[in-house]
Amino acid sequence: MSTDTSDAPADDAPADDAPADDAPSRAELAARVDELEDALAEAEGEDGKKMSIIATKGTLDMAYPPLILASTAAAFGYEVTVFHTFWGLEILHEERSKNLKLSSVGNPNMPVPNAVAALPGMDRVTTKMMEKKIADNDTATIEELIETSLEMGVEFQACQMTIDLMDYDEDDFYDGVTTGVGAATALQDMADADIQLLV
Repeated sequence: MSTDTSDAPADDAPADDAPADDAPSRAELAARVDELEDALAEAEGEDGKKMSIIATKGTLDMAYPPLILASTAAAFGYEVTVFHTFWGLEILHEERSKNLKLSSVGNPNMPVPNAVAALPGMDRVTTKMMEKKIADNDTATIEELIETSLEMGVEFQACQMTIDLMDYDEDDFYDGVTTGVGAATALQDMADADIQLLV
């Protein structure tokens, strides 16, 4: 009596669940996963979006826009540089940034007519009004925004030509500010950025 063995696996055929001789070990697979994660992190860093801001003004009201935009962009993962030139350097000066003034003349949104705003001492009055509003609303100060931005990786650049022209002392800038930056570097940074802003 013969038995049909055509459906039975041959003795020399490997079973489906038998491990292959060249299969990687668990440790090798874990190492490979680590390599791929590192490569992915590098690729994401290279493809990250960039923002370049040029800050040219040093009044209290004009110090806020570049700092708010820079810190917010950094929170969203942007690589941010802020190039400060001319009066914009006042923002990076550790002492002067705490005493920035508000110009009331020529500002159509100020609740003071230009004829009154031009009177002696009015800039001091409007500055005090704005400082009170900032304090009452618990808005971050310029110093707090700078320190937060630096902690988030924002690069603040100080224009070297302005430093020389205005006779700034580089030691008076906040720790972490990049000095010695020229216009060519700022232009290249803008060319490489996804978003460019002039404030």
